[in-house]
Amino acid sequence: MDPGLVIALALALAFAATNGIHDASNAIATLVATRVATPLQAILLASFFNMLGPLLVGAAVANTIAGIVTVAPDQAVSVIGAGLAGAVIWNLITWRRGLPSSSSHALVGGLVGAALAEGGLNAVQWGGLDGLHPVGVFGALIALAISPVLGFFAALGLIRALAVVGRRATRRWNTVAANGQWFTSAALAFSHGANDAQKSVGVIAALLLAEGRIDSLQTPYWVVPACAIALTVGTALGGWRIIRTLGRGIYRVGRTEGMVSQSASAAVILGASIGGAPTSTSQIVASSVVGIGGGRRRWHHVQWAVVREILLAWLITLPAAGLVAVAIYGVTQWLG
Repeated sequence: MDPGLVIALALALAFAATNGIHDASNAIATLVATRVATPLQAILLASFFNMLGPLLVGAAVANTIAGIVTVAPDQAVSVIGAGLAGAVIWNLITWRRGLPSSSSHALVGGLVGAALAEGGLNAVQWGGLDGLHPVGVFGALIALAISPVLGFFAALGLIRALAVVGRRATRRWNTVAANGQWFTSAALAFSHGANDAQKSVGVIAALLLAEGRIDSLQTPYWVVPACAIALTVGTALGGWRIIRTLGRGIYRVGRTEGMVSQSASAAVILGASIGGAPTSTSQIVASSVVGIGGGRRRWHHVQWAVVREILLAWLITLPAAGLVAVAIYGVTQWLG
């Protein structure tokens, strides 16, 4: 197998792992922060359902990601490899700061930056919407922009509805909420796997197709489990910084709030996955936590300095990952 292809495939799995550092940790952040589960229990739960998601939901998101760049086959490995490297490096930078930035923005930015460096505007499939189905870069960005807003309002509405229904709730509600978090965390891990593992699957499919190893975007049997495993490994390796940010840094989340955040986020992500829309679990979960603060009418309890830092990370992720990818692509061409 060509060494360049091996490196690019390794980078795709590395991206899945750094994606897990950022996003899979979100599936268990409130479960751990509210002491409903130990870190080991939470990781085992996320591991199982992360694996299950991409196996059962399908490849709609993978196909969307695979269609972002339209470079010549002989340049696909170097372009996609540079794009993946840019996304991985940026993910590691934001992880070190404990910021739940968007791995999806990093991937799109990296791929677009490398493609522009190789072939200019024509090397990118800009796309838009085909009905409700996202196509190309603009379609992916539309989905990424809308989904956090949906997460915010879904959590805000749900927490207010529970406040009305639960006015006469007894202390037993804490037990109900704690048990409910197991189910909602599982649902969030499942939806996360269905959406985010498919991003690496799509990139690998594009690589194998360009190299003539497959005839369509239908990947070999090993690709989905490998990406799901890499995603889960990332959670165990380093997601705890982001868990602290989401569980305590934005708004102090209790058991009921944790259940609501997970439910709202899982519903948004799973719906997007079925429709082929790439989303950022980090963005949706963070937005849902802010929505809970609003739903409780405790805006002053929201740590707005942390929120502003997260928003800044979201805004600069796409261009920053793109610039890193351009630099890496330039170095590889110079060395080649």
